[in-house]
Amino acid sequence: MTTVFRAKRILTMNPSNPEATHVAVRDGRILGAGSLDDLAVWGPHTLDERFADKVLMPGLVEGHSHTMEGTFWRYVYCGYFDRMAPDGRIWPGCAAIADVIARLSERDGALEDPAAPIAGWAVDPLYYGDRRLVRADFDQVSTTRPIGVLHASGHIMNVNSKALEMAGLLRPGIDHPGVPLGEDGLPTGELQGPDPMMMVNTLVGFDRDMLAGDETGLRQFARLCVRTGVTTAADLASLLPDEAVAMMARVTGEDDFPTRIVSLRRFHGLTPAQLIERAVELKGQSTDRLRLGKVKIVSDGSVQGFTSRIRWPHYVNGKNGLWYITPDELREIYTLALAQDVHIHTHTNGDEATALVLDTMEQALRASPAFDHRFTIQHCQLADAAQFRRMKALGMCANLFANHHYFYGEQHLTKTVGPERARRMNACATALREGVPMAIHSDAPVTPLGPLFTAWCAVNRLTAKGKVLGAHERISVDEALRAITIGAAYTLKLDGEVGSIEAGKRADFAVLDDDPREVGRENLKDVGVWGVVQGGRVFAAADI
Repeated sequence: MTTVFRAKRILTMNPSNPEATHVAVRDGRILGAGSLDDLAVWGPHTLDERFADKVLMPGLVEGHSHTMEGTFWRYVYCGYFDRMAPDGRIWPGCAAIADVIARLSERDGALEDPAAPIAGWAVDPLYYGDRRLVRADFDQVSTTRPIGVLHASGHIMNVNSKALEMAGLLRPGIDHPGVPLGEDGLPTGELQGPDPMMMVNTLVGFDRDMLAGDETGLRQFARLCVRTGVTTAADLASLLPDEAVAMMARVTGEDDFPTRIVSLRRFHGLTPAQLIERAVELKGQSTDRLRLGKVKIVSDGSVQGFTSRIRWPHYVNGKNGLWYITPDELREIYTLALAQDVHIHTHTNGDEATALVLDTMEQALRASPAFDHRFTIQHCQLADAAQFRRMKALGMCANLFANHHYFYGEQHLTKTVGPERARRMNACATALREGVPMAIHSDAPVTPLGPLFTAWCAVNRLTAKGKVLGAHERISVDEALRAITIGAAYTLKLDGEVGSIEAGKRADFAVLDDDPREVGRENLKDVGVWGVVQGGRVFAAADI
């Protein structure tokens, strides 16, 4: 049976047929877009006019997020900014450290078991002046239960004394670059990077295996996707154990699951050879709404956490960040992946990390020549023009973290990398000028899921205080809309299926209240999202 959806306007992102008023759908795929007369060739149909006053776009593609955004809402939200939960509730931000402590104390008072852990998320000390969080802060909440609060970046955690004690870390003599010490010679309670964090994750409730296999969290994440117009979302870095894959296949396969999930296996706990072997195995288990077989590598930490690797002159405090992978491991992964057609996405925040990736990619391509590999550098925040030119020459893509201008711009200007490098961060205009295939992303839960907000960030480059940060790197509304549709789809090797509204592709649409090209660049983030059509199935945000 053919259904023809009528809309006030359809923005197809198909340059050979840029606008339409009707789109015909059969068996979850697009027959064509045009006028009603154009679509008459497909024979009898049902005309669906519920979107007659709406604007349709291709379903938005979030090229870098994490389904754990849904899981985290069972924990204590400690972020600085107000934030929407999957049920649509807006949680107020914590404007001071005292507010964080008060919110954790509220959870403490609600727990009967004095030993039960408390987990919080999205805190960031950069918003609270120059003072870092220490274990004594969370000792005010409890000294009998372990408490851990994950930073917004996901690369740092602060814990209380009980958590350190249970992990065997509350003692002198600790010598690890990711475990800063206080004047008393004991860990301060800030744990930087995966190694020290893994020592306390399970103690405070952040078991990554559990997060990866959390069915409720996956369903909650999908609710957020509907509310933000997303029909395809990358789950960028899961361990993907067999039981989690089975759960994800079952849940995404349900008739009422509204989102296509592209889940990448993170490099952890396997050798490079085992990683590529696992990716090939997972690829064979892909379905329409669960795409597997890609790999995520993390090379360094976060800019705002002072753990990214930055070329000289490093951070403004003279320090540099942490490496999360060795050059030999990276080279082996790239070489094996190219030889076996495994798609790799690599996290680099600092430009020194980007340099390592570019050098390694050049070496790997000599050993394993490959066409159309589309290896993608994720975040890529501090890359300069020369590095973008190398990306183009090596056939690489960039997925830039445009939201950073808003959430951390003021801090980058004065506390992390200084004005010149802050103004060039997430250089969307340079990437496009140099011909690098580009997407932009939220990295949810690091910043809130919402591609239209991300597009607004790339178009306006405003900080939270309204300062323009790098006007020369602003892009047009049309360029930003492309980056959150066909651009993001390209980086996932899905542009033949999604990212535009044209014959043969999946019937995935974002249903908007307004035309994002007509509201003015300053209002792009405020365009209302009615819901989505995913595979021809209609999902209203109000009903989820």
